[in-house]
Parts: sequence; structure tokens; C-alpha cells
Amino acid sequence: MNYDVKPILVISKCLGFEACRYNGGIENNVFIENLRNYVEFITVCPETDSGLPVPRDVLRIIQKDNKCGLVVSTTGQDVTAKLDGFTEKFLSDLGDIDGFILKNKSPTCGVKDAKIYTSIDKGAAIKRGKGVFVQRITNKYPNIIIEDEGRLTNFKIREHFLTRIFVLASFREAKKSNDKGKLKDFHLKNTLLFLAYSQKYSKLLDSLIYNDDSFNSKMVFNEYEKYLYKLLERAPRYTSNINVLLKSIDSFKDNITQEEMQFIWNTIDKYKKGLVPFSVPLYLVKGYIIRFDLDYLSNQSFFMPYPEELIHVNDSGKLIH
Repeated sequence: MNYDVKPILVISKCLGFEACRYNGGIENNVFIENLRNYVEFITVCPETDSGLPVPRDVLRIIQKDNKCGLVVSTTGQDVTAKLDGFTEKFLSDLGDIDGFILKNKSPTCGVKDAKIYTSIDKGAAIKRGKGVFVQRITNKYPNIIIEDEGRLTNFKIREHFLTRIFVLASFREAKKSNDKGKLKDFHLKNTLLFLAYSQKYSKLLDSLIYNDDSFNSKMVFNEYEKYLYKLLERAPRYTSNINVLLKSIDSFKDNITQEEMQFIWNTIDKYKKGLVPFSVPLYLVKGYIIRFDLDYLSNQSFFMPYPEELIHVNDSGKLIH
């Protein structure tokens, strides 16, 4: 696979780039460090970039009348307008991006786990939700990929994240060309991956590519992008992965022994039962594709949608489907 197009990601500065946390700290992250060679990072700290000092008093999200604001927990000073001023300019100047990696549990950058309160008085949070910066991001980019470094310790979430950002970066390059031929090349390279993700949206993408009507590039690329984001929303089910593997095996099954075929079946069954990660049967089938020189399959992103060097299963998350 060719990974010439690097995903462009916005990332929290405190995740290994700058000591800008509320306590003056920095958090190094092995996964993010490994990513540096394969993506372009745009760093941001909405708190310090909007003028707040380091170190600083803890900020708190206060919800009143179904609206969330950001205040200094010790004084009650409202810094929402200051943050919004920075955020509006930052997002308007941003340009093309493929996703975000933000600091978990942060009142500005928390993706799902920022604590939300009703006042600065002592007491438990009423719920957890999006940080104020993330709320503004999703208002402007409703389909954008946003993850935090905590969730990315989970192998399945990380695998889905990597697949999406590399596929979308490749599409971004095709869209920039405004060329139907490059869009078709992109589509063909991802055919099996798209089938694993969603048969429904895969067929809709097919209909755009193979429509014989006159090609309206703006309309086709915009429609394609809309369906592509929908297709990539959810990680493939293990049954879908198996179905695509079986489709690939059909290309060489008549050229291998019964014992080899049985071994493949046994390996897929182990994956189905959650005993091995998907990479085990995937690599096994890919070995046969290389052996029989099946170029039309070896170039499929399904077998390696992102650089192999980014695959790490030794984390605290769930390894299998």
C-alpha cells in the first residue's frame, strides 16, 4: 500500500508537544509519538491559546438553561467569550483536516467525559459530556472524527480511527484533483474495505462511480464524501470482516490443499470466538494472495488500511472484535 498522503490531525498541545496543562504538566503518549512520522499535526490548547496562564486555576463547565459556559472554578469568572473568540478564528483559519485527537476529561477538549456542573459550589457533576471546545468543533464539523488519547488505548477504537483518517486523507487528495479517474482509482482500491464497513453505503458509492450519466464533478465528489463519512461511522462487525475474507479466499481456494483450507477455517473460527485478533486471519489470507501473485487483491486497503508500524496490540483495551 502507498501512504504518500499524510492525514492532517488537530491535536492537543499537552499530549507530548508543550507543558500547558492547568498544573503546568505535559502528558507523553507512545501512540501519538509513533504517529508523528505518519501524520501532519496541528497543535492547539484552547485554554492557553485564548490567553489563560500556565499554571492556572481549574476551569469548570457550568450548565444553565440548557446552555454551557466555562468559568474559573475558584472565582466564578466567565471565560466563555474569550474561548469562543479564539475558537472561531482557529476553526475559520484551519483549512483541510482529517480529524482531531484531544485531551480526555478536559473541560475544553473532553470528547465524551468532561464533567458538567450547575454551579462553582462544591458538589458532584450532574453529567459528563463534550468539552466546550469540542462542542464548537462539532457545530462546525458535524461529521469530523474526534477521539481522545484515553479511548485510543483501546485496540478496536484505535484501529477504526487509523483506518478512517488514512482513507479520508486519500479521498481528500482525490477530491482536490477533481478528476473522476482518480476518484475511481480510490474507490477500486477500497472496494473490499467498504464492503466490510457497510454493504448499503458501498452500493451507494458504486452507483456514483459507475453512473453513465454526464459527470458533474462537484456534485459527485460532494455526494461521494457524504456517503463515505456515513460508511465509516461504525467499525465493521466481525461477521462482515469474515464475509470479505471468504470472498478473497474464493480467488485461490482451488489452488491450495484441503489441509491448508482447513487451517484457514480454523483460524477464522478462532477470530469468530474472540481468541485471536482480526490481524491473524487477515495476515494468513494475505500470505496466500502474495503467494499466488493476486495483484488486484494485494493492492486492496482492506489488507492494510494504514501503515503496519502503527499496529500495537499491547494496550489496556479490548483486542478482539
